[in-house]
Amino acid sequence: MSLGLWAGDVEARLDEVAALGATDVALVVSWRQHDVHDTKIAAASSTPSDDDVRAAIRAARARGLAVLVFPIVELDELGPGAWRGTLAPRDRAAWWSSYEKFIAHYAQLAADESAEAFSIGSELGSTEGWRDRWFHLASRVQRIFPGAITYSANWDHFDQVSFTARLDWLGVTGYFELTTDADASEDELTRAWSSPKEKLLAFAEKSHKPLVITEIGYPSVDGGAVHPWDYTALGDVDLDEQRRAFRAFARAWGNTALAGVFIWEWSLPGGDHDRGYTPRDKPAECTLASWYSR
Repeated sequence: MSLGLWAGDVEARLDEVAALGATDVALVVSWRQHDVHDTKIAAASSTPSDDDVRAAIRAARARGLAVLVFPIVELDELGPGAWRGTLAPRDRAAWWSSYEKFIAHYAQLAADESAEAFSIGSELGSTEGWRDRWFHLASRVQRIFPGAITYSANWDHFDQVSFTARLDWLGVTGYFELTTDADASEDELTRAWSSPKEKLLAFAEKSHKPLVITEIGYPSVDGGAVHPWDYTALGDVDLDEQRRAFRAFARAWGNTALAGVFIWEWSLPGGDHDRGYTPRDKPAECTLASWYSR
């Protein structure tokens, strides 16, 4: 399960994640930049303190949860087609220097607290061809952090990451567009996984590395399984579509070589009227608990 460290009561949420049957938790922490052209990444008012991050890692491990520290870049100003996957810094070297400081900071913190795994980036598609820079960053992190390292590639871009050789896990988000029908049945959604699943498993076999789906989630709205990446969707609340989508995922991937998956995410309040990604206090929670128990 993924848990954004902007959640109010992290320890209580970790109790819930452990009770659900999860074995691992991705602790998500973000720094921000102004827009896709900015060259400086910095902590924001929503960024937890280092002490809070350390406390969250300790609390997770005390509950028997393995920890993936998951730093991400967020933008203050978005626009059509403009998000962290389309970064175009006006000074590439300056941006990269800022990014390396961001990642090295949390790599050291993860090492200090004995986290099991660390992500060196998430969905930074426009930068993934900067092979030499990413190789340098991976080497720097490996000198700091003794655990496994990964990178979270976007679902439509996973085979274009130029530095997979330096990773311990192949990390891919799972926001594949499986249907155009907001009322697609569980069986239809399960069958729709066939093609992306085949491509992902072939990619992992060719790379000789474990495959981990580093994010997968469905907003609880009508059409949430059509464009699962669209966190801005404003359709009617549809808890059963979220449940069907998670059930289909569990059925499609249950007997494969998938090494792990992190559900996005457990931070929001949840419940009958919540249209966000969290499965908390929704029918999807029971689906995940049942799957984890097996």
